Amino acid sequence: MTNGELPAPRTVVPIETSLLIAETFDQAQVTELRHSVTSCAHAVGLAGQRLDDFVLAVNELITNAVRHGGGQGRLRLWRRTGELVCEVADHGSGISERRLRDRDRPAPETAGGWGLWLARELSDTMEVETGDAGTVVRITAALTTRQPTAGPLDG
Repeated sequence: MTNGELPAPRTVVPIETSLLIAETFDQAQVTELRHSVTSCAHAVGLAGQRLDDFVLAVNELITNAVRHGGGQGRLRLWRRTGELVCEVADHGSGISERRLRDRDRPAPETAGGWGLWLARELSDTMEVETGDAGTVVRITAALTTRQPTAGPLDG
């Protein structure tokens, strides 16, 4: 490049300001990670039963990653317009097509098989990408704007 030439424009990747958690985990971090998800989800507006449901769904996904996905995984939690998104990835051997298609509630006496069903039921959306190299599950919960609490009426 000579002094008369302008440098080529650079691609600038914006810093993801809405990223709340990006952690790898194994069995030893499951409880701590669940508490972190709870704190972050509450801080961005989930509360009450919606908060409890979302955290339980995330817990099922991270537990599945440990049990069925090679003993460890990666969790990312972020906020995007109007919703909270959680992605859990593992390096297991994938989920069978039959298992992914099964939307029926497991029988009450079933000891396993509740994780994906619960995550699907307790979140607003769930997407699954799976194959021989692992599985990525992404769930969302809609965020509602907190309304100010009404004070006592005068009169």
